[in-house]
Amino acid sequence: MKSTLSVLVIVILWVLPFDAYAELHKEALQYKHGDVALEGYLVYDDTIKGSRPGILVVHDWMGLGLYAKMRADQLAELGYVAFAIDMYGKGIRPKDSKEASAQASIYKEDRGLMRSRTQVGLDVLMRQPSVDAKRVAAIGYCFGGGTVLELARSGADIAGVVSFHGNLDTPRPEDAENIKTKVLVLHGADDPFVPEKDVAAFQREMRQAKVDWQMVVYGGAVHSFSNPNSGDDPSAGAAYDERADKRSWEAMRVFFEELFDHTGEEGN
Repeated sequence: MKSTLSVLVIVILWVLPFDAYAELHKEALQYKHGDVALEGYLVYDDTIKGSRPGILVVHDWMGLGLYAKMRADQLAELGYVAFAIDMYGKGIRPKDSKEASAQASIYKEDRGLMRSRTQVGLDVLMRQPSVDAKRVAAIGYCFGGGTVLELARSGADIAGVVSFHGNLDTPRPEDAENIKTKVLVLHGADDPFVPEKDVAAFQREMRQAKVDWQMVVYGGAVHSFSNPNSGDDPSAGAAYDERADKRSWEAMRVFFEELFDHTGEEGN
């Protein structure tokens, strides 16, 4: 019986992925935007030596919470340094959709503030000792998806941005001329919160500015399709879609492989 158990243990150790033993360093990171105190979430695998790509994570309209931190953890498990930023301010965490809408509206109505608040978080990520500042990207969800697109429009010198079911509108489409980064948009085909006119306008904006962009549209998916907390009723306008969630994460992963090759140089 003892020998059988020993063999079983060996087999389990053999089939488990090495990521299962990754030691993730997690910390709440205090920083400021002017006089505004912010508290982000930094996570990385501290068994990896040397510098590596960094990924900025921008939360949805509910503020920095468990969902954005979970995504940051997943990025760290892939070998990246992930920093989930705080757009609203330390301790400002909406309790419901009404409060979330009020907070998100502050930044949607002031894209300059949105851009500068995001840039401060990006600067914090780039200063981390384990981050290769020449290999950095940003991802965002819903409100955060629109935020990383505004970061790109600001001319941020990073490798790529990924928007998951984010808003696509902007008051200054001409700023697409500033975009230096590659752009990936992951969108639900039936998202009622991103009207077709916004989709068309975004695509026109990217074409006219000759941006290196991609847009993947998931049939049947609505808003917030990657978040299991969104419920399971598409008629509500926001709902989780397991297939779209898995496919969009894989699309992001492949996109990052394109951006960051194995030699430490940016991909072509």
